[in-house]
Amino acid sequence: MMGAKIKALRAGMPAAMTRALHLVFPPRCIACSEAVGDDFGLCGPCWRETPFLTGLCCDQCGAPLPGEGTGDDRCDDCLTLPRPWGRGRAALAYDGTARRLVLALKHGDRLDLVPPMAGWLHRAAGPILEPGMLIAPIPLHRLRLLKRRYNQSALLSAKLATRAGVDHCPDLLQRIRATPSQDHRSRAERFANLDGSIRVAPRRTDLVQGRHVLLVDDVMTSCATFTAATRACLAAGAANVSVLSLARVAKDA
Repeated sequence: MMGAKIKALRAGMPAAMTRALHLVFPPRCIACSEAVGDDFGLCGPCWRETPFLTGLCCDQCGAPLPGEGTGDDRCDDCLTLPRPWGRGRAALAYDGTARRLVLALKHGDRLDLVPPMAGWLHRAAGPILEPGMLIAPIPLHRLRLLKRRYNQSALLSAKLATRAGVDHCPDLLQRIRATPSQDHRSRAERFANLDGSIRVAPRRTDLVQGRHVLLVDDVMTSCATFTAATRACLAAGAANVSVLSLARVAKDA
């Protein structure tokens, strides 16, 4: 925990102060704490064990695809179950070191992970980022936010918007119903559980009208959450919606 706090402090320090702090607290791998050359980095072994999604992927959900592009690069799940959004990407496969890091951010108060993860998101979002986009996070219900104390998706989307130089609205969407956990539910049950649970905040409806909205979440599993959020944006007048997740659970529509 002390290492995480030190990394968070370094993120806002001038270069000279950072160099001085490095003499006392050398940079450590964000996954295993081995020595590395720069802050917020991965050591060689952890980098190799982190499943970045860099090859051909589904243009709607970011799931990795085999072979070469065909012009309609969608996975079987997105072909079978049409998505309400336009395009989508993911930075990581939800496995191995990536899964450990996502859970550390989500449940372990590892806020020092936000800067590097935002960088991974920015790289993954390159093909779908557009000038004038409005970036917004998938919201937590107020009771869950009170328990967790922060919305990890909002932290990621804020840092991403700064990197991309586009507008950010952390409270664009609201969870109007506290939904039970999605764990151990079938695909149909996941969609039913979230149906009608998200809306555009009434005081933000003017902001979304006619805009291309990029929704950001930490993990994409069934696509049910992105579906509910996309429908809310479109119902409020968004011109288009794209989605971006830090990690993708592959082959689970």
